[in-house]
Amino acid sequence: MGSGMGWLRCLTRILSLGWLALYAAHAQANLELRPKTIAAIPSRIAVNVHIESNLVLVPVSVCDRMNRPITGLEKDHFKIFDDKIEQTVTHFAMEDEPLAVGLVFDVSGSMGSKLKRSRMAAAAFFREANPDDEFFLVEFNDKARLTVPLTENTEEIQNRLAFEKSKGRTALVDAIMLGLQEMRKSKKTRKALLVISDGGDNCSRYTEGELRSRVRESDVLIYAIGIYEPSGARGRTPEEIAGPGRLGEIAEQTGGRHFPVDSLSELPDVAAKISIELRNRYMLGYSPSNKERDGRYHHVQIKIQPPRGLPALHAFWRLGYYAPIQ
Repeated sequence: MGSGMGWLRCLTRILSLGWLALYAAHAQANLELRPKTIAAIPSRIAVNVHIESNLVLVPVSVCDRMNRPITGLEKDHFKIFDDKIEQTVTHFAMEDEPLAVGLVFDVSGSMGSKLKRSRMAAAAFFREANPDDEFFLVEFNDKARLTVPLTENTEEIQNRLAFEKSKGRTALVDAIMLGLQEMRKSKKTRKALLVISDGGDNCSRYTEGELRSRVRESDVLIYAIGIYEPSGARGRTPEEIAGPGRLGEIAEQTGGRHFPVDSLSELPDVAAKISIELRNRYMLGYSPSNKERDGRYHHVQIKIQPPRGLPALHAFWRLGYYAPIQ
C-alpha cells in the first residue's frame, strides 16, 4: 500500500464505514419476501476488511453546530479509536468518486399531499449528479418494488415518479432491505441509499431487528428524509409516531444522517445538501492494533480537534465493523 493509488485500489476489498463531508462552511422486480417461517439472515454478508492488510477505511463528514460543513481539515485534526483504543491514522485524503445511489421512495397512502414535494426533493437530489454516477429506484407501499434498475439516466427515474399515486399500507423495512440487496449489483465503491418517507411501517415481512443486522454488516450509507405530521396532530398512528426514531437509528448506524423536515418547502434544499454531502468526505485509514480475526464487532469513535479559532465540530461516521474471520 505504498502509493496513493495502491491503497485506493484496495478500497473495493476493504471496509467502508460510512460517508460524509460537505462543501466548506466558509463559502419491476419485487423484493423476495420472506415466508412466514423465516430462515435467519446470514450472520455475515461479506468480509469487508481486506485480510492481508487488515486496513480499515473510515469515511467521515464534519459539520459545525449550525450544521454547516467543514472542509480543509488535516490528519492531525482527527483522533480515531477502535474499541476505545486510540489508533494511528496511516491514510488521509479527501476525494470525490462516482456514486451508486438507490432512491427508496414512499408511495403509501400516508404520503398523500406530501408526494408532490417528495418528487421535487428527488429532482433536486439528481440535479447534483455527476455523469459517472448510477442510480436505481425502489418504490413501496404494500410491497417493495424495484421499478427502475441501475441506470445513469436520472430522467428515467423522475418520469416513473411523475405518474405515481399514494395508496396502500407501508412496507418500509422491506424496501430498505430490497435497496441493500440491489446495491450489491453495483461495481461502485461508494454506495448510498436515500430514503424519503414518513418512517411508518405496518406490513413488512422483515423485522426491524433483521434490518439492523443487515445494515450493520453492509457498507452502504443510508440517508433519510423524514416527512412527518406535527407532533400534536390528531390521527397519528403508532407506526407514524415511531417513524423518526426508526429512520434516525438506521441512518446513524451507517454514518449517514436523518433529516426531519418540518415544512414541505424544505424538502428540495435538504435533498440537494445530501447530494453534495455524498460527494465530499474525509477518508481516514488505519490498521487496527488488535489483530485478532474472530469476527467480532468493533466500535469505532472519531474525535475532532478543531484548528484554533474554530468552534466545536461534529463528525459523522459508521459506528463499527466486523473483524475478518480466520
